[in-house]
Amino acid sequence: MNKIKYVLIILLAIFLVSACHAKRENPVVTMSIKDYGEIEIELYPDIAPNTVANFVNLVEDGFYNNNTIHRLAKGFVLQGGDPTASGTGGPGYTIKGEFKLNGYNNNLSHKTGIISMARNSTNYDSAGSQFFIVLSDDVTASLDGGYAAFGKVTKGMDVIKQIESAGLEVVNEKTGQLKTPLTIESATVDTKGVTYKVEKIESK
Repeated sequence: MNKIKYVLIILLAIFLVSACHAKRENPVVTMSIKDYGEIEIELYPDIAPNTVANFVNLVEDGFYNNNTIHRLAKGFVLQGGDPTASGTGGPGYTIKGEFKLNGYNNNLSHKTGIISMARNSTNYDSAGSQFFIVLSDDVTASLDGGYAAFGKVTKGMDVIKQIESAGLEVVNEKTGQLKTPLTIESATVDTKGVTYKVEKIESK
């Protein structure tokens, strides 16, 4: 009888350990772009935890509601998250860049549909709220290792492609700055019950 109890205790311990290590569901952001429609973005906290926490916190705070998409470089990226639509705006702080050139092992490759953090300068830790969505696999080599990829568009890539092909006027062909920025009407997040806390680098 004691042997049976011992075996049951071992099995229960194994079950509890397995349950504790069960893979959690990834958070999903739903973003509505005015005149175009909704996209869903699955975030990968196992790959870039602080970047994901930052994005989740900004969405929860309503930062992206009525924010902008200010840049379209066809065949390259669609970029937004700057409330000033100038390419230099942000939330008033930055975060550490979770990518290889900054000493962080991020193995998420910048393929079509990947979402990644844009930097406000050459400083590796200058990202805050601006993000970009990759429009082509052809640009992977130029982005991998230097930017913090942290999720992927899982629904609505047709919306992104519609924006890319809409003939939007840009004022700077080199940067892709849009003459009339698009509007992110709203952004919500389903965290699957997980609370995310971001580590910020406060502006001086």
